[in-house]
Amino acid sequence: METRFKKLFTPGKIGKVELKNRILKAPQSTGLSNMDGTVSERLVRHYKELAQGGTGLIIVEYTYIDDDASKSAYCQLGISKNEHISGLSWLVSAIHDEGAKVGIQLEHCGRQKFLATPPIKAPSRIPWPHVYEQTGYIPEELTIQEIKQIIESFGDAAKRAKMAGFDLVEIHAAHGYLITNFLSNHTNKRTDLYGGSLENRMRFLIEVIQNIKAKVGENFPVTMRINGTDYEPDGITIEETIEVCKRAEELGIAAFHVSGGDHHMMNYQVSPMTVPNGPNVWAAEAIKKVVSVPVIASGSITTPQFAEQILQEKNIDFVSFGRPLLADPYFPLKAKEGRPEEIKPCIRCNDGCLERTFFNFNSIRCTVNPNMGREGELNILPAKTPRNIAVVGGGPAGMEAALVSAERGHKVTLFEKNQLGGALLASSVQSFKTDLRNLENYYSAQMKKLDINIVREEATATIITNGDFDAVIVAVGKVPNTISVQGLDETITVQATDILLNKAEAGHNVVIIGSGTTGIETALYLADKGHNVSVIEQSKNIKNHDQVTYQISYNQMLQEKDIAIYVSAEIKGADQGLVKVVLKNGEEKEIVADNVILATGYKANNQLVKELKEQTNIEVYHIGDSKEPGKIFDAIHSGYLTGLRL
Repeated sequence: METRFKKLFTPGKIGKVELKNRILKAPQSTGLSNMDGTVSERLVRHYKELAQGGTGLIIVEYTYIDDDASKSAYCQLGISKNEHISGLSWLVSAIHDEGAKVGIQLEHCGRQKFLATPPIKAPSRIPWPHVYEQTGYIPEELTIQEIKQIIESFGDAAKRAKMAGFDLVEIHAAHGYLITNFLSNHTNKRTDLYGGSLENRMRFLIEVIQNIKAKVGENFPVTMRINGTDYEPDGITIEETIEVCKRAEELGIAAFHVSGGDHHMMNYQVSPMTVPNGPNVWAAEAIKKVVSVPVIASGSITTPQFAEQILQEKNIDFVSFGRPLLADPYFPLKAKEGRPEEIKPCIRCNDGCLERTFFNFNSIRCTVNPNMGREGELNILPAKTPRNIAVVGGGPAGMEAALVSAERGHKVTLFEKNQLGGALLASSVQSFKTDLRNLENYYSAQMKKLDINIVREEATATIITNGDFDAVIVAVGKVPNTISVQGLDETITVQATDILLNKAEAGHNVVIIGSGTTGIETALYLADKGHNVSVIEQSKNIKNHDQVTYQISYNQMLQEKDIAIYVSAEIKGADQGLVKVVLKNGEEKEIVADNVILATGYKANNQLVKELKEQTNIEVYHIGDSKEPGKIFDAIHSGYLTGLRL
């Protein structure tokens, strides 16, 4: 066993359940179940591989507990009727067969219903802004009779879980779902015995616990996912959470799984790379000081080193990993065997596991692990005939293609005249982008391990032709879009990526055209260095195409900086160090600019592909941004799939 992670791999107990290590898989909805909530084969394959990776306890994703209004998402796993038990038993057996213990999370969505379809029911008529903006739906206020029925449904669901063979159940009392709706002043405006004082607001949770314990027995462990705080200005506080936990322990809760945030403050619930790692560990530490049962820390714990530090220094009992085990299900095994550098890191991009899933009606995916969600379909298998492969471009698409090709037994030569990393280099400049640097380090370590030949020169059609290659993968990256502005002197025009990579300098006064990720990060980068920054955006919102956790985080950072942002604005011209802008109300404004920095998007780079197809008979694969500019998800997936095809 790797001695650096001694406590991480020490056995532990939750109630009477003995666990082989201190690693838990946190529950995450996958959208891999059947429409009726029954277990599907692909759901079983997914959890089976997670269990094979060495996790001590897998807490299966949130499951809806009734057929009225508790279901949150499409293809969500269900436990609302006895017909669900058979499939759940199959799932339990598949996980147990691989040596892991298994729990299941019980949930009622309350106001946070991704399905955005009525009925939506909550303690009070306070909508989730996301659904309200889309549909105008306001939750129905639960009646006392309905509350009593939901309490019974929680207990019945727990009984079904026990019948299916689960080792424990977890009550979902976090993240803005129904129980949190009762606990938080932000969403509970009731004036009856379920609202007002903390004693009243926790009454629903207390009765849920009592009902569950009565139906599963004292010896069956019941744990609870709880927010330290929901981070709402008038929401639940850590002091209130502590009182809730003390009362819940008295009722027999076997462990507290501590998180934070709700869907309105999702950057604390599913924190992106712009938020420091472990944003809710402080709350777990605070709760551990007042309870005697195990406490589980969770949230953006992405490395075994950080996990071990939490266990050693914070007196925490267990750590749970969500997204990191999607990125690499063999994370525990690699850490235990002393191979942490081989763990493919979660970059907390929230693209595949959140944006492309819940907000786009799809099943769960992962940016850095294309096999995730398609376990058994996209396994890397030895090539029937090893070939001599050239990869042109050392960005994420090229490196992924090179690694997969090499793992399959092909001889791989990668051409990259600059530093390996491609688009990752400019994207990881900011101090809050350490997750991307972890990915760069992973790729570099794997390239070395697989002995991939890296040629530090630009690959031309002639060089490829003379290299005796059987196939070439072109992943040369994207090129910036150009714009034409009357009077704009080209000598003061700079590309944003050149600023981030220190290939160009900016004067004191800068105007940035474009407010996508590159534009906003350049603005923050220059503002931190004392520059006077203005951002011009034609659309009505900045970061218009980014997902919710990043919009929240970047807006918070921008509010802390003295950056002038003009939306629904258009540059009309430039003259003698002045940029002329027409604002959304028609007003014209002149902005002093030593430099105009372009962050106006990118276009494909297909020149080498054209030359290769015209001048050679070599098999050519065109992938990544050089074919169609996209996100890291698109680049890595195209590289992985191309490596499988060769």
